[in-house]
Amino acid sequence: MNNPRRSSLSRIRYGIIGYGLFAERAIAPAIQASSNSALVAIQKRSLADARERASKLSISHAFSTAEEMVRCDDIDAVFIVSANSAHCAETIAAANAGKHVLVEKPMALNVEESERMVAACDTNAVKLMVGQVVRFSPVVGEIRRLVQSGDLGRIVSARADYLYDARLSHREWLYDRAIAGGGPVFDIGVHCLDTLCYVLDDRVESVKSHLSPLPTTTATERSAILTLSFRKGAVGSIACSFEAPFRQNVIEIVGTEGTVMAEEFTQGARSATLHIGRRSPGTQLRSERRDIIVPDLYVEEVTAFSRCIIEDLESPVPGAVGVELQKVLDLSMTGGGFPKCGKTS
Repeated sequence: MNNPRRSSLSRIRYGIIGYGLFAERAIAPAIQASSNSALVAIQKRSLADARERASKLSISHAFSTAEEMVRCDDIDAVFIVSANSAHCAETIAAANAGKHVLVEKPMALNVEESERMVAACDTNAVKLMVGQVVRFSPVVGEIRRLVQSGDLGRIVSARADYLYDARLSHREWLYDRAIAGGGPVFDIGVHCLDTLCYVLDDRVESVKSHLSPLPTTTATERSAILTLSFRKGAVGSIACSFEAPFRQNVIEIVGTEGTVMAEEFTQGARSATLHIGRRSPGTQLRSERRDIIVPDLYVEEVTAFSRCIIEDLESPVPGAVGVELQKVLDLSMTGGGFPKCGKTS
């Protein structure tokens, strides 16, 4: 829901909730590098640790709880980077305090939580954005353009895979279902899911999942394959795993008249290559390589959210998108089904 008035601020002041290694490596530098954003507060469970990190980074405020942070008058918005199980309560607390919310993916543990988050932000007339940072990659943007232009013909299939070695992760709760909600499906599969929906400008009509091992009430899956049917007729697949001895992600779209593929499509601050194939009548597929410079995607994400607050624009990735993605994630944990989805792009 848009604010009734355009903001008089020229720079949005952020507090980071759940300040850990990921926030220190990616989120804090992004806010500090953004032209219309400023980092003024961090929250860690240990107040002493929060104060120590804030002092080293010249950050004005340090807190041990999200509830204390959102009461701070020097903060306009929060970036929630805490464990998945905390997203709902922290978003609602921030919204009730009049703070705008950028929440990391997955949005929540389930659809009911995600809907409560949207309702709280709507009621309090604050912006809500889900951290689907991959949307800000020019690689993904060019894939979307190629699909929408019709250059690839009718889209037949789409896949996105993301594998990495979770033994290297510092998130001790990663396999705890009560905290994480799901394993690689929630953690990295959601990036694949959102990117496919975004580039196809389509929604998932049905999903079937194959999880290994089967999740329990206490433990998540460690590897998964999802098969998807999209409303416009394309079939899709997502492979995601915590058990690979390397990090790899790839997206490939196949149409009746061409293909496009990119490796490491989720990564920023690097050069990436699009592999494009086009069919000509009576000839074999003609191949083209296109190199694209990808900026720091977290800087792009934060800057876009700050702009939407300052200029009273629609959220770049609104809560409704997070809800629809959550429907597919929830069904994936039970083997699959038919989500009642709205538009996800």
